[in-house]
Amino acid sequence: MSVRPQRPRIALTLGDPAGIGPEICCAAAADAEVQRALSLVLVGPARCRPSSIPRVDTLESLPADAPAVWLETRAPGTWELGRVQLESGRAALAALREGHELARRRVVDALVTAPVSKEALHLAGERVEGQTELLGRWCGVERYEMLAVAGELRVMLLTRHMPLRAALDLVTQERVVDRLRLLDASLRSLGIAAPRIALAGLNPHAGENGLLGREDQDILRPAVEFVCASGVDVRGPVSPDTVFLHASQGRYDGVLALYHDQAFIPVKLLSHDGGVTVIAGLPYLRVSPVHGTAFDIAGRGVARHENLVSAIMQAARWSALRGASDAVP
Repeated sequence: MSVRPQRPRIALTLGDPAGIGPEICCAAAADAEVQRALSLVLVGPARCRPSSIPRVDTLESLPADAPAVWLETRAPGTWELGRVQLESGRAALAALREGHELARRRVVDALVTAPVSKEALHLAGERVEGQTELLGRWCGVERYEMLAVAGELRVMLLTRHMPLRAALDLVTQERVVDRLRLLDASLRSLGIAAPRIALAGLNPHAGENGLLGREDQDILRPAVEFVCASGVDVRGPVSPDTVFLHASQGRYDGVLALYHDQAFIPVKLLSHDGGVTVIAGLPYLRVSPVHGTAFDIAGRGVARHENLVSAIMQAARWSALRGASDAVP
C-alpha cells in the first residue's frame, strides 16, 4: 500500500486584529479547498481564536498533515475594531514575529501573512514600509524585493512604499541591474526555466528617444544592455502604457516596475481577488494577498476571503517547488 505524502504545512499570521485579518483567516481555514490541500497553522492572539480551531503550544510534535490549529501569541492590551491603534499594531507584530520564526526554523513550509497597518506598526515602534522590510531585517538579508503575481502577470518592484519623488531618486543603473538579476533568479525558482523579462519605462512612451525625458535613455537602456551581456533575457525599457498588458498576455514572464503604483495598478486591476505577493530573497517562502486591512468593513461579516485563499494555495504550490529544488523565490 502506498503512503500518501504529507501535505504542506503553512503558517498564517492574522495581521492587524482591528482589521479584516481575523475574519478572513478563519474563513480561509474553513475553506474546503484549503482543508483538502494543506495543513494550516493560524498564528495570532488568543481572543481572535474561534472554538472550532484547536489551540496548540508547539508544532514540533504535531503531525504535518494535521488539520487547522491555532498557535497563540502574546497581545497585551485590548483593541477596537475598525481603527488604527497601538495595541493592534503590537498584536500584529507579535504574530508576524512568531510566523517568521516558524518559517525560519523550517517548522512550516511557507509563511502567509494577512494585511497589517503601517500606521499601527509605526505606533508600535516599528517605523518601516511594511512587512517586507521587517522580514528582510529579521532574516538578516540585504537583497530582497516584493514580487506581485496576478495570473500571467508577474511584477517585481524597484522601489516600494515611499513618496514618488523619493522613489524616482532611487532609479539608478546599479539598482536596476541588481533587481533585473534578482527577478530572473526569482522566476527560475518559480519554475520558469528561461524567463523573458521586460523593464518598464519611466517616462511616457519610455521617453520617446529623449524627447520626453532622458532617464530611459541614460539610465534604463544601459542597465538592460549590461544585464543582457551576462545572459539574462531582458527587453526595454518598454513603454509603461503597454508593457503590463503584453506581460499579462504571455509575451513576458516578468516585468520590473520602477515604483509602487506603476506595479500595483495593473496587478490589482487584473487580480480578480487572486493577486498575491511573494518576497524574493528571503531564506523561506512568504506569500501575501494584495489587499489591505479594510478597517471600514472590519467585523461586519462582509469581507471576502478569496484573495487570502489564493495566497495560501499559491504558497502550497510554490512550497512544493522549493522542496524539489531547495530554492526559495
